[in-house]
Amino acid sequence: VQLQAFGGGLVQPGGSLRLSCAASGFTLDYYAIGWFRQAPGKEREGVSCISMANVITNYADSVKGRFTISRDNAKNTVYLQMNSLKPEDTAVYYCATGNYCSGTTLIGSAYWGQGTEVTVSS
Repeated sequence: VQLQAFGGGLVQPGGSLRLSCAASGFTLDYYAIGWFRQAPGKEREGVSCISMANVITNYADSVKGRFTISRDNAKNTVYLQMNSLKPEDTAVYYCATGNYCSGTTLIGSAYWGQGTEVTVSS
């Protein structure tokens, strides 16, 4: 059973990245999925959450209108499309599974993926 986040990298301000959260050994269909980030010296914060049936998508105010969460059940993968990136988006991004979303918080979190680093800098 493994959950892995990847797709991070170095991007200039205003650029875009798409992060992927892929599962092996279990099916993401039955979970709510959350994206979180932790910047150096700061606490981890919730970025976005998508409910099990894709009915609900929630975003932190700081990323609303710029980030989009989605899932591809056929690929057993959840994505975080990040546009109009800002230096303050620089962080290590993690994905996790849970029972349901409460805002950008996951309730009943089970699996956490290894983080992927995003650096927004000119």
